[in-house]
Amino acid sequence: MKQYKNNKFRIKNVGEEVTLYGWINKKRNLGGLIFLDLRDRSGIIQAVVRPEIDCYSIAESLKNEYVVALTGIIKERESKNPNMDTGEIELEVSKMEILNTSKELPFEISDNTTALEDTRLKYRYLDLRRNNLKENMLIRHQIMKATREFLDNEYFVEVETPILCKSTPEGARDYLVPSRVNKGKFYALPQSPQLFKQLLMISGMERYYQIAKCFRDEDLRADRQPEFTQIDLEMSFVDQNDVMDLAERLTAYIFKKVKDIDVELPLLKMEYDDAINIYGSDKPDLRFDMKIEDITNIFKNTEFGLFKTVIEEGGIINAIVAKNAADKYSRKNIDALTEFVKTYGATGLAYLKFVDNELSGSIVKPLSTEELTGTKQTLHLENNDIVFIIANKKSIVKASLGALRLKLGKELNLIDPDDYKLLWVVNFPVFEYSEEEGRYMACHHPFTAPQDSDVDKLMSDPGSCYAKAYDIVINGYEAGGGSIRIHNGEVQKKMFEALGFTEESAKEKFGFFIDAFAYGTPPHGGLAFGLDRLTMLLAKTENIRDVIAFPKTASASDLMSEAPNIVDEKQLEELGIKLREK
Repeated sequence: MKQYKNNKFRIKNVGEEVTLYGWINKKRNLGGLIFLDLRDRSGIIQAVVRPEIDCYSIAESLKNEYVVALTGIIKERESKNPNMDTGEIELEVSKMEILNTSKELPFEISDNTTALEDTRLKYRYLDLRRNNLKENMLIRHQIMKATREFLDNEYFVEVETPILCKSTPEGARDYLVPSRVNKGKFYALPQSPQLFKQLLMISGMERYYQIAKCFRDEDLRADRQPEFTQIDLEMSFVDQNDVMDLAERLTAYIFKKVKDIDVELPLLKMEYDDAINIYGSDKPDLRFDMKIEDITNIFKNTEFGLFKTVIEEGGIINAIVAKNAADKYSRKNIDALTEFVKTYGATGLAYLKFVDNELSGSIVKPLSTEELTGTKQTLHLENNDIVFIIANKKSIVKASLGALRLKLGKELNLIDPDDYKLLWVVNFPVFEYSEEEGRYMACHHPFTAPQDSDVDKLMSDPGSCYAKAYDIVINGYEAGGGSIRIHNGEVQKKMFEALGFTEESAKEKFGFFIDAFAYGTPPHGGLAFGLDRLTMLLAKTENIRDVIAFPKTASASDLMSEAPNIVDEKQLEELGIKLREK
C-alpha cells in the first residue's frame, strides 16, 4: 500500500510491505549493497538495495534529490542508529521507480549549508527542503492551528477583510494599486485591517479574528518584511484588562501547544515610562539584568564641562554597569562601542573601571573625589565592574544605553537562549513628536482611545496624554500590540483635530468610517500579534526570513521570481500610466 510520513515506521512495523515516496537525501555503495536515505517532509528512513534484485542498476544511477518510489519490506536493522527516529529499521527494496531526476544542486541541502543567503533565496524551493526551515514552517502552521482552536472556543468568528482598500494615513507608506476601470485612481494594500475590524464591531460581530496579510512600504530590517501576517482580533463591550487577559491566555495556549512551554499567568505589567527609563526601550528584554541608572544628581554641581553643559541644557546623565567585565573591554573594544552608540545619536561614551578598589577610565581626571565616590556607591560597584556613561538629552541617552545594554548582553553571554520572558508594556503616549514633520503624530494610530483623564488635554497638552494601549513583549521583541478604540464620535473628532486634520480632510480620508460612528458604535478594543515575529521567537531564529516561505530581501525584492520587475507597455497603457524618465 502507498504510505506517507516515512518517519513514522518503527520496530513494530517489521514485516510490512510498503511503497514509500520521497527524495534521495544520500546514497552509499558499500561492497555491493547500496544504502539510500529517503527523505520526505516527516524525516528520513534508510533503504537497502541488494545486488541480486532487478532494480539494482536503477539504484546505481540515483543521485541526490532524485524523486523516487521504493517498494519493499520493513526489516530490523543489523546496525542500529540511535540518532535517527527510524534507526532500528530499514526498507529492503524489491521494486524502484525514478519519478524524476535532478540537476546538480547550486548548494548542499543540509542544515549547516555554507551557501550565501542570496543564493538560498534565489533557489528558495530547494532551501525549504532543509530540515531547519521545514521545521520553522511547521511551527508556523502549528501556531495558526492553535490560534484557530483557541479563538473558536472563545466565541470568535473568522472574517476576511478586503485587500484592495482606500489609502488612509495610518503611519507607514502605502503600497498602491492602480485601477484600470477608474483611471487615475488607486487602491492601497492594507497596512492592517484596522478600519474594517472596527466596522465589524459596529456591524454587531462582537468578536472577530483573522490571520491577515498586511503591507507596508517601509525600510526593512531583520525582523521586518514589506508583506507580513497578523493574528488580528477585535472584541466589543470590553475594557483594556479584558483584551489583555484573552491575549495572554491565547499566548500561553500557543506556547503550550507548539513548544510544551508553560507560561505563568498573569504576565508582568510595566508602565511605558518605566520601560524607557529603566531599559531604554518600550520592548525590554528581561532575560538579563543590567538596568539603566540615572546618576544626574551626582553631578549637579560638577565642574566637568561636558556634564555641566548637558545638565544646564536640561539633559541627563545615565549609566549601565557590566558586572565583572572590566577585563573583557580593552580601549579598542570601548572605541567600537563608542562608534556603536553614535548611531543612536550619542556624541560619545564615557567609561569607568573599578579594579582592586580603584577607579580608572576616560573621565576619572576631570571628576572630583566626591563625584567618583558617589558614582561608586550609587552603582554599587564591585571588583572588575565597568561602567558606561552617556550624557545628552533624554531621548538620546535612553535609546543609546538601551541599545548598548542589548549589545553587552549578547557579547557577555548574559542571555539564556532557552529562556522566555514575557510582559505587558502599558500606558503608551497618545502622541509622539516628529522632528521631521514638525508636529505631533499618533504613537499607534488615530483610533486609539486616550485615557479618560486625558481627553480634555488632547489639544492643550498633547505631549502629556496617555493611551489605553498595550504591547505584549517577548524577549525584547514586540510580539503583539493593541488598544481600546475610540467609540465616541466627539472624541474621535478631537483626536483628528489634535493630529492636524481639518474637518474636511478628515472627511476626505476617513469619511465612510466617521459616518459609521453615527449608527450605534459599541465600546471595543483589540490586538494584533505579528505571526512572523511570534514564529521567529518560537523557532529561535533572529531572521524573520527564516519563518516565511517566500520572503523578500532587505531591498524588498524576491530573488527567486525576480519581483518587482518591469511590465509590458500595453499594461501601462490600459492603466493610464506613463513612466517618467529618471
